[in-house]
Amino acid sequence: MPRRYLCLLVFLGLAACAPEPEPERVTQETARYEKTSLSSLPGWSEDRVSDALPALKRSCGKIRRGYDEQEVAPAEIGGTIADWRAPCDALSRLSDGSDDAAVRDFLSDWFEVYEIKTGEGSGLFTGYYEPELKGALQRRAGYETPLLGRPDDLVLVNLGDWRSGLRGERIAGRLRSGRLVPYESRAEIEAGALGKNAEPLLWLADPIDAFFLHIQGSGRILLDDGRVLRVGYDGHNGHVYYPIGRYLVENGHIDKDAISLQTIRDWLRANPSEMRGVMDLNPSYIFFRTVDGDGPIGAQGVALTPGRSLAVDRRYIPLGAPVWLDIDYPDESGKPLKRLVVAQDTGGAIKGAVRGDVFWGHGETAAEKAGPMAASGRYFVLLPKNLDIALRQ
Repeated sequence: MPRRYLCLLVFLGLAACAPEPEPERVTQETARYEKTSLSSLPGWSEDRVSDALPALKRSCGKIRRGYDEQEVAPAEIGGTIADWRAPCDALSRLSDGSDDAAVRDFLSDWFEVYEIKTGEGSGLFTGYYEPELKGALQRRAGYETPLLGRPDDLVLVNLGDWRSGLRGERIAGRLRSGRLVPYESRAEIEAGALGKNAEPLLWLADPIDAFFLHIQGSGRILLDDGRVLRVGYDGHNGHVYYPIGRYLVENGHIDKDAISLQTIRDWLRANPSEMRGVMDLNPSYIFFRTVDGDGPIGAQGVALTPGRSLAVDRRYIPLGAPVWLDIDYPDESGKPLKRLVVAQDTGGAIKGAVRGDVFWGHGETAAEKAGPMAASGRYFVLLPKNLDIALRQ
């Protein structure tokens, strides 16, 4: 891994794919979009591209519900809904059981492919998953950690609605005497500062698992009666995400080469007297809602597909766009990760022109794939043929 990205991993601690706030101005990299051909993509003929069909259809279904003049951000790359309507209409006519050849033909007929490049050569790719946690609908012995719903007075502001140069930057707070003021930090919320203003959706068995649920942004809650409740992101407190892995590395608790979700979790469990103080170093706090049906739900507003959904920096890749990965990391069968995915999510730590976070699904197997993932690689974005982005950049 290039030193730049190894250092980035150390300071991130682990990837965070909940839609965390980014109130600080983020400098945008210069990215080049170099046209290439689908047939030249590494692994193009080996991938089971039909496995990405559910993700493709979900994203296109979302796009088709828009109006023609609506921008597909970033507009200089994604154009408008009208630019995507013909390929998405064609996809809707493809049967759900279509084979790899049919999906490849569809992509060849309707899309051009561009490699996204910067001066760094390769980018950082991490993974995330949907954890499974034990929970209860009522507080009782063994279930003492609340999972809070969105407070009544929480105000979320997308600064891009006011200034185009602030697109993608968000703040959160509450109104007081006609002014928007900051919301409470994680430590203050954990200490009960919100009172009855935020009601628990349910109660969890493990505060460490709850902390990582905040980082992942969604999860499955296993109840004693056998039911499974799915919960997802419903707002944040506006504080900047701080990766506790950075603290653990800088203070010699975990070696920088060993940092992962698993090693951070193990350290917290082994140090109960310091656990709460370390977790409170991250002032960011996520509020949740229950989610019906398939999930988890990504930033595009569609259910994610294990192994085929990708979180991206939407300043460089439109949500809903097909993306080809070429990453130095083993897939489920141990082969290098070269496959078709769909950009369907974003994340507080996912910043950069060549930066992605692969969604691996739910449960421990997915955690084993996501937790240690910090690999170098590159990707290619597929855009409708009628979009001439060379004229837009």
